[in-house]
Amino acid sequence: MWMMLVFTVNSLLNFVVSLLVAKFLGPAEYGRFVLALSASVVIQLLLFDWLRFAATRFYSERDRLQRPNVRATLDAAFGWIAFAASLAAFGVYASGLDLPLSPDLAGLAIGVSISNGLFDFACALLRARFLDKSYGLLVVAKNALAFTLTVGGAFWFGSARVAIVGMMVSVLGALFAGRGGLIDDAARDGRAERALGMRFLAYGMPIISANILYQSVPLLNRVLVSQSLGFAEAGQYSLAYEIGVRIVGAIGSALDVILFQLAVLHEKTAGPESARAQVSTNMGVVFAIVAPAVLGCWLILPSFEHLFVPESFRGPYAHYFALMAPALAAFALINYAINPAFQIAHRLAPLVIAALVAVIANLLAIGLLATTRDASNYALAQSISSLAGMAAVTAMLSWLEPMWPRPRDIFGALAGCAAMLCAVLPLRGMPPGAAAMTAQILVGGAVYLAAVAALDIAGLRTLLRPKIAARLNG
Repeated sequence: MWMMLVFTVNSLLNFVVSLLVAKFLGPAEYGRFVLALSASVVIQLLLFDWLRFAATRFYSERDRLQRPNVRATLDAAFGWIAFAASLAAFGVYASGLDLPLSPDLAGLAIGVSISNGLFDFACALLRARFLDKSYGLLVVAKNALAFTLTVGGAFWFGSARVAIVGMMVSVLGALFAGRGGLIDDAARDGRAERALGMRFLAYGMPIISANILYQSVPLLNRVLVSQSLGFAEAGQYSLAYEIGVRIVGAIGSALDVILFQLAVLHEKTAGPESARAQVSTNMGVVFAIVAPAVLGCWLILPSFEHLFVPESFRGPYAHYFALMAPALAAFALINYAINPAFQIAHRLAPLVIAALVAVIANLLAIGLLATTRDASNYALAQSISSLAGMAAVTAMLSWLEPMWPRPRDIFGALAGCAAMLCAVLPLRGMPPGAAAMTAQILVGGAVYLAAVAALDIAGLRTLLRPKIAARLNG
């Protein structure tokens, strides 16, 4: 529960930082900032994320003591890749190449991919050993420094470059603060093994390839928007998706940090069939939480925009968020509900196939949809892309793997969402503001929780009732 709370607080603070950076940079400079970050995400996925997945899957407290070569191999691989990426960053900066980003921003994109890759790798190592306090310290330190340096850089200088440098420094400062939990004395006795590294790479690369393909869609669309409509429109278009991804990512990550590790534990202690059963349960839980969350975000959208979105982004923010809401739901369900089933089964090719379907769907949609004065066609294309990828991976799951949530959980969650929609939709006509959003959240939450209690959606009533009773009795 502590890890889930830390994940949620981390994502919430990232969300606040994103809004403040957008406010202080303005649409045009924020467009440059977010395009550099989109490029850095793809670079990080390509170079470093396989190490994060390997740490989550193959490193544990028992492995730390009995197999020090695991951590030694992970550390050595990260060090060599980071060194090569640093050389590439300096090369890009000095080259003067004609890129969608200026050479200095392109070099910084590589630099921030290294720092963020190191942070995510460190977090994965701590999570794998269930070092909750060390993980919490690392996250709190990073967010405090990011608020000071990234937001501060945007406020004082109004520069995407300074904000990105602040982001990199905040990660390095957090790692220094949380270094105690990351030190593994046993790894010093281990020896990095090339064969072991190749095994980790073989496990992680199909997942990484799929993620790169998915991330190439928003990156490509942002590049096209910036070239055809300017960086200001790219900033308007990007903020809606960035905030939405952080919201659903907060929810999905908070669930995944518990649910996937639980499935891995079942596999190690009770065997593959037990792990498959746990994954099936996990899928129902994720759907039952993600579906009402995305619907709720749409229902409170006018008030949320009025209260939190910087004034220079209002109007386009709500428009683009509504168009990309299906993409946000699909993103969360693919990554936190469906993909883990293939990861547990060690059958990862379907992830790449589904991601290719998503990329092709995006390109076809851009080509076939009518051109608009703004980026609406690109927002629709992104939703079409994500839904196509989800349809493809779902079809392959039904065909290849005997893992599926109970139908009553899916239909129960949909019924709860329908009830929430009917109850809150009339409140959407209230003047946007704190009172309206509070009423919408309370009514929507109460209605959906009533549905959970009545239908025991995803077994949440059974899970929570003893805890609630214990609290009340205590």
